[in-house]
Amino acid sequence: MLSRFWSAATGRTLSIDVSQPTVVNRIQQLQRLETVVYTMDKVVSGAKENPIFPNFLAGDRLLLLVHGDVVAGIDFSTLKPGDVRVEAKQVHLHLPAAQVFSTRLDSARTRVYSRQTGLLVPTDPNLETQVRQEAERQLLAAALADGILRTAQQNATSTITSLLQGLGFEKIDLD
Repeated sequence: MLSRFWSAATGRTLSIDVSQPTVVNRIQQLQRLETVVYTMDKVVSGAKENPIFPNFLAGDRLLLLVHGDVVAGIDFSTLKPGDVRVEAKQVHLHLPAAQVFSTRLDSARTRVYSRQTGLLVPTDPNLETQVRQEAERQLLAAALADGILRTAQQNATSTITSLLQGLGFEKIDLD
């Protein structure tokens, strides 16, 4: 009962100001084929510790449940004129190597599970940012270890082969 009273007395409402204008910094044409998306969940923790005082006095710990995507595919902007050769119903295409296009955390599904701050220190405003950055690195490393680039290359080969067959090419050489 005391906790309900305390929550009502200290409760706050959320207010977000969106009146400031949005500034477009760059518009860029993309020439890429996204061929695979890895969607992953991971638990990541971070801590700031003091070498003298124990954590309950001077520490700051954060446990984050992250949900994110790693997107990979083929960037066609690197194609050179010699990479495509067409002869009647035959085509030879040198596909660029697959690459990771983006690694991003889904803010709507990523959340702080717990936060513990020592009695003598304020909450570090940068700790969550640092843990999120490490989470992105961990998601990328996990996707690479699982073979995202190999899968992206295979999917690109399959997609381009289907597209070229649909355009009427009978012999398709991809490398």
